Amino acid sequence: MTSQQVPIARHPDLAELRARYDHVAETPLAQTTYSLTVLAGLYVALSPWIVGFAGMSTLAVNNLIIGLTVAGLGIGCASAFGRLHGAAWLIPVLGVWTIITPWVISGAVATMPVVISNVISGAVVGVLGVAGASMMLQHR
Repeated sequence: MTSQQVPIARHPDLAELRARYDHVAETPLAQTTYSLTVLAGLYVALSPWIVGFAGMSTLAVNNLIIGLTVAGLGIGCASAFGRLHGAAWLIPVLGVWTIITPWVISGAVATMPVVISNVISGAVVGVLGVAGASMMLQHR
């Protein structure tokens, strides 16, 4: 008796799980959540120039990188949640990082507009990330 090995990428259980996650990602609530996540990420990336702290180079570069990462994860989760659901937990972590960045990054002199911008945008990113992750957990 011979057994045929099925590649893990074509395993029926894995395909069903991906299909279920993709179905969750196609709901209007998930699309809205990840669209808002993309917008929040773009705001974090552009906030040094919107709020006016582009002169604080380390904080500006940090916000640019974190914001683009959040926006990329939002786009990825909205389009291929079945393949990217394992990285969805990064969004709330990046939101928390955005909140604490003005006090953690060396060389940054946190002014009130910088702190307010980072705390509010980090909280929004964190809440949206938790909302996206909770949708995944509800449909497990």
